[in-house]
Amino acid sequence: MTADVAVLGAGPAGLAAAAAAHDAGARVTLVDSAPRPGGQYLRHRAGEPGPGTPVYFRARHAIWHVERTAGGFTTHTDAGEIRSATVIVATGAFDRQLPFPGWTLPGVYTAGGAQALLKGHGVVVGDRVVIAGTGPFLLPVAAGLAAAGVRVLGVFEANSPLGFAQQPSAVVRNPGKLVEGAHYLRVLRRYRVPFHTGQTVVAAHGSDTVEAVTIARLGSDWRPTALRDVECDAVAVGYGFTPQLEIPLQLGCATHLDTDDSLVATADEHQRASATDVYLAGEVCGVGGAQLSTVEGEIAGRHAAGAPVPARLVNRRARLRAFAAAMHRTYPVRPGWRTWLADDTLVCRCEEVPLAAVTEAIDELGATGARAVKLLARPGMGLCQGRVCGYATACLAGPVTADDLRAMATRPIAQPISLATLARHVEEP
Repeated sequence: MTADVAVLGAGPAGLAAAAAAHDAGARVTLVDSAPRPGGQYLRHRAGEPGPGTPVYFRARHAIWHVERTAGGFTTHTDAGEIRSATVIVATGAFDRQLPFPGWTLPGVYTAGGAQALLKGHGVVVGDRVVIAGTGPFLLPVAAGLAAAGVRVLGVFEANSPLGFAQQPSAVVRNPGKLVEGAHYLRVLRRYRVPFHTGQTVVAAHGSDTVEAVTIARLGSDWRPTALRDVECDAVAVGYGFTPQLEIPLQLGCATHLDTDDSLVATADEHQRASATDVYLAGEVCGVGGAQLSTVEGEIAGRHAAGAPVPARLVNRRARLRAFAAAMHRTYPVRPGWRTWLADDTLVCRCEEVPLAAVTEAIDELGATGARAVKLLARPGMGLCQGRVCGYATACLAGPVTADDLRAMATRPIAQPISLATLARHVEEP
């Protein structure tokens, strides 16, 4: 046994979990595919200040499968195997996308992708950039690009932050969130970045790259009520995040729908999954931001190592979870987005499946859920295995259900690896 606890993912949740378990006396291995710890939130360039690298950190270890074996677990990575008595899954989340005409053009980025290029490599996605979608994550993306010298033509928020006014207790209990939001708005004002509510990008135009986008003013259900074009050379779009659940699903962990219609792994008050000796921390059990991820990570690490958990951590988790729920209610994805699509709009980029093929599978071939649509029309069968199109396909197939999202998220191999990598780990008979 190489470790008492294997922590899978080195973002805020994983770092906190690994540190807490190590401080409690457990032998810890922290695993991540990136060269440096920090995840998306603490992403930084080589040589820049970042979180300290723990001695038990295994960098550049891309996890493709985790299985229960005699005495514990075996975590399979492209760089070798890691055995442990317990695992803490802190694999984070990725951008949730909604398709729209032109979204496959070069120059259309996810909001997280635009931020990753800037924070990790100092690369800006364009000179004149539009930021669109919904959720507070749009603000730091816009602020970061503006501070880097980009002309941000506007932030187009499909909902409105005023929705928080209907949930005052969650806001009052988390004053730091207000301070954080006010900081980003000050940065936008400093760089004269317009902030629009009730509007978003519904189409991108161009030949070889993005040359303009269509901005729609939205009704209460997100059906467009007025359109205008804005010339730009890049657009960054985000509609929240999708928890990365390949590993919890491989381990048989129970899941459920969260407030934002995301599929999340179910954790108890100790951050334990339904599977024995599996703990969950961070976005895998509900998207709530870096602060909540850190608290959940520390609680999971302490419990996994058999250490007591201070009441202050439990209370702080409750406050931050209340804010996360308020955030999801303030920034929902509304069904009118489907009216933005044309028949030839690609829903699945990998397999080049247009909306017309999805509609045919439902209306003419009798598909009654996302899994049936996947089998009949092939969305989710390409290289990304449904990470990009899974949520949209589930929405188009009918009311989003946990079963539909599980069908799009369950993968025996968590991320693409080469046959040569698989062959290296095949045991001889």
